Amino acid sequence: MENQEQDQGLQAAVEAIVYVADEPVTVEQIAAALGGASHASVRAALLALEERYKSYEHGIEVREIAGGYKMFTKPEHHETVRRFVKELTPPLKLSMAALETLATVAYRQPITLPEIQQIRGVDATAAVNTLLDRKLVMTAGRKNVIGRPILYRTTKEFLMQFGLSRIDELPSMEEFEELARAALGPALSAAQGELLSSEPQTSGPAAVPTPPNSGENPDGA
Repeated sequence: MENQEQDQGLQAAVEAIVYVADEPVTVEQIAAALGGASHASVRAALLALEERYKSYEHGIEVREIAGGYKMFTKPEHHETVRRFVKELTPPLKLSMAALETLATVAYRQPITLPEIQQIRGVDATAAVNTLLDRKLVMTAGRKNVIGRPILYRTTKEFLMQFGLSRIDELPSMEEFEELARAALGPALSAAQGELLSSEPQTSGPAAVPTPPNSGENPDGA
């Protein structure tokens, strides 16, 4: 009986931590906050919470994402919540130029600004700056070529916005655009077109991107 109460108390504490966390919280962070609880007991509590919130009477769920755990509304309630939130704050909106640049970075990372511009065929400086301001991309060192241009890659915020746990979960380009419209708001340009159309792909539109900083200098020196 005592052990059961201890397990329930641990679950309650873990639930409270996940609830208040702005970003996905890791097992290590939870264990440290609980005064050194074992990682195994924290994982067990998280699994129990995941199972409990699967019940239809709950409108939220605990989900592993971007290397940690976070609470989300369930998919069947997204539209209701979206309508509510829309009345509170404006959605994170991106232009089609910024969206195309984000897709280029996501599927080709790590990538330099000249490479982005070569793929898109236009100046992408403003779009990259927008994505940096929105914390959807970040710098990732410099490429070991003449001029040592800065490399860019996606961020944890990008994973959170698109509901991904890892970058290799990226969908096809068509699915990516649909996700973008749902996650970043409806104010995308009505203009359509194929993303990255000027760059031939070796394994289809959902080619797994090169691991960040693979073969590059990550220290930015």
